[in-house]
Amino acid sequence: MLIFSSPAIVLRRMDFGDFDLILTLFTKSDGKITVIAKSAKKSTRRFSGILEPFSTIDAICRRSKRKGMSVLQEASLVKAHPAIRTDFRKTAYAGYWAEIVIEWSEDGHEQPSLFELLDHVLEGLDQGWMPDEVLSLLFQIRFLRFAGMHPNLTHCRVCGAELEGMPGLLAPFDLAKGSLVCEKCKSPLSRPFFLSKRLLKQLQWTSEADLDAVGRIKWTPDTEREASHFLESFIPHHLGKSFRSLKVLRQLRQ
Repeated sequence: MLIFSSPAIVLRRMDFGDFDLILTLFTKSDGKITVIAKSAKKSTRRFSGILEPFSTIDAICRRSKRKGMSVLQEASLVKAHPAIRTDFRKTAYAGYWAEIVIEWSEDGHEQPSLFELLDHVLEGLDQGWMPDEVLSLLFQIRFLRFAGMHPNLTHCRVCGAELEGMPGLLAPFDLAKGSLVCEKCKSPLSRPFFLSKRLLKQLQWTSEADLDAVGRIKWTPDTEREASHFLESFIPHHLGKSFRSLKVLRQLRQ
């Protein structure tokens, strides 16, 4: 069908000429799409205040008959998420998540589970359900599962030794292999992360538990920092991408 409608999250917007906007939307029905909103900057009736980054909208689009961009014909606001856009730190977190989705997603491939996850963490970021840092950990570890890049946090990739059987409180993790690698099996040339066993168990549980139950996980400041450093290294490494919003976020933390 040439006309389609779907819930959509505004990932990015760019000016196009004097009056139009180019939008990157993450839709529930079609995944990531790029659309043009014609005369959006001068229309006070059709799109006023609706097409802001990180907003959730109901979008009605017309597909191009050729290979051009779809046209956004109508949109209604579902969730504005105003607290995100008025807080630099929240904006940086939302921008980082949006960049991940843009970088990884293929155009036109539906990802309903990832859509629901992004919608959930943006709502939590706006409403303050849980600390921003914990929401980011939740998004990142679940994104990796949906993307088929989930790190192996339970056993050595080489010999199969279980985490519980590894000596000490820390376990070596090989970033390039995406897996735990025990002391006996790790390469002498590698420079692994040494991650606390407590962190590894918390990440695994966060990845698998119901979304509503994740808020009950208690993160200490040290474990939270350790998890952020690990995931914010793992994702850029495996996507081969340096994220602008992540650089801003790190500056804000200093």
